Amino acid sequence: MQEKEFNLVYEPWILVLNLNGEQEEVSLLKALERAHEFKCLAGELPTQDVAVLRLLLAALYATFTRVDAQGKRKSIGSYEEALARWESLWQLGRFPTEPIKERLCRYEERFYLFHPERPFYQVAGLDRGTSYTAAKLFGNLSESSNKVRLFPVRTGQSKYAMSFSEAARWLLYVNAFDDTSSKPSKRGGEKMPSPGAGWLGKIGLVFANGTNLFETLMLNFVLVNFEERGKPWGDGKAVWELNEPRTEERVEIVLPLEPLSLLTLQSRRILLQREENSVIGYLLLGGDFFHRENAFTEQMTIWRKDEKNNVYLPKRHDPSKQLWRDFSSFISYGEGQKTPGVVRWLAALKEKGHINSIITLRVASVKYGDKDFFVTDVFQDSLTVNSGILSKMGQEWVIRINNVLSLTDECVKKIYFLTSEIARASGDSDSQKGKAGEGATSAAKAEAYFRLDMPFRSWLAGIDPLITDVEEAEVEWKDTLKRILLQLGEELVHQSGEKGIVGRIVGDKLYTAPGALVKYRSSIISAIEKGG
Repeated sequence: MQEKEFNLVYEPWILVLNLNGEQEEVSLLKALERAHEFKCLAGELPTQDVAVLRLLLAALYATFTRVDAQGKRKSIGSYEEALARWESLWQLGRFPTEPIKERLCRYEERFYLFHPERPFYQVAGLDRGTSYTAAKLFGNLSESSNKVRLFPVRTGQSKYAMSFSEAARWLLYVNAFDDTSSKPSKRGGEKMPSPGAGWLGKIGLVFANGTNLFETLMLNFVLVNFEERGKPWGDGKAVWELNEPRTEERVEIVLPLEPLSLLTLQSRRILLQREENSVIGYLLLGGDFFHRENAFTEQMTIWRKDEKNNVYLPKRHDPSKQLWRDFSSFISYGEGQKTPGVVRWLAALKEKGHINSIITLRVASVKYGDKDFFVTDVFQDSLTVNSGILSKMGQEWVIRINNVLSLTDECVKKIYFLTSEIARASGDSDSQKGKAGEGATSAAKAEAYFRLDMPFRSWLAGIDPLITDVEEAEVEWKDTLKRILLQLGEELVHQSGEKGIVGRIVGDKLYTAPGALVKYRSSIISAIEKGG
């Protein structure tokens, strides 16, 4: 029988960055007790940090939806009480130790990484499933037996064994972002349903980032259900609070109706395999899953509307697209748009005057290969805005910003005309196939957004709805947009060389790079003057 070992409540395993910029490894309890002393989580991947962040949030829901800041048993009965509960914690500037300790220690037996009956986030005695080595458990390596990394972050024997603290972090990551490569244990007969990727891999995850870990946790600690007119959440159960956790393979469940259950969702059934003081591999089966349609319990995702079926679905991030270009998915009042729950919560806090002027929204996600069968990339991005934009006073600004972004996209698309004309003028071999300059167009559009990236972020962060003039700000961005795109157009023409300058006749028409530039300049200026 497996012995009890490595309790996550007390043993150090969470990587954080302290206020001096030094990395520390702390226990679950210390991460919460000293959250105000840490700048942020600092694990191996931003996606791993998100998985840990959600566990810390679950501990907060398990505590402060049931007791107040003084540890007195008191549920939250109304929207006003929810805001008051949040404010009482925010004003402390740190999490009170005793209520958290009392709640976690009550279930400390279920926080052992190794336990004969209730190993944390695992299934005791699991004897079937897809077997992986530790090389697959490392999310920054994710190497299976039939897919060896060309440039691995670990080499030799170091990728086949990990410490208990590492295993605890990657255990959360795999549960959240696992791909679909694992096989069902039963073959033939009735086909088992596919749970798909881990829950966090299915969504467009977004969260608010504070100046320290305490603020980050508090800003994402959403205490009301906006889909139910701001009613407080019901009292759910974390996975460690269940008398009997689910152990069956690939179980379709109903959508959890409160954050505590969702934050501790077991997307996978896992059992770590150890050898002395190292984890050398694990067994894995599909776990709990539910339909994504209208899964509004999830507060940390952007949404898209499926017009055909009239439902909302989590919208995955596009790693090739800067975050600001998708601004309308985060903050919008348009028809068919749905704002993430965490952003609506931030707006409510701003309306009450509880938060400061600047808010940073962050995303961290993975990109999967075909049918989510393997992970091809891990990425993160952020967007800084004045919190006033989130509140009612910012509604006009949101409309203007989205209009400005539409104009920006329209103008960038005009590069297609310019590069196509230059390709024909230069004798691009693809021009005979109706594909003139496709490669050059993609590169030029990417370059355009790269040059617009920092200026737009700076422009957006500088908007203060209380003092910034809407018309002046719009003109400022239009001038920046025109300057950058016209400069890029001139450079593209110069790069075409003598062949492009002289041009060539195709059919009965003369194509020259300078002639294309004149038309391009005119179309950009015309679009900007019309405002879109």
